[in-house]
Amino acid sequence: MRLAVAASIILATVATGACTDSKRASREATWGDKPADIVCWSYGAQTFAGRSTGKVEYDEGGRISFVDAANGRYTTVEGECRVVYSK
Repeated sequence: MRLAVAASIILATVATGACTDSKRASREATWGDKPADIVCWSYGAQTFAGRSTGKVEYDEGGRISFVDAANGRYTTVEGECRVVYSK
């Protein structure tokens, strides 16, 4: 019985660590500090085209936020956006 409990605790610890590593890697890929080219559309019409200075943040409402490289202002854009990070 003790062996089963110990094995399940060890397995849970390893599984939790693996999930954390995968989430961290996903965040690094999505929320990197690299500049990105951004183009957004709303109802088929282009509403924004520009470049960020660094990190692009995403929220659940479909908005993205970033610092616009053209004017240095914090910008929030809503719509369907394509974000392409530099290499």
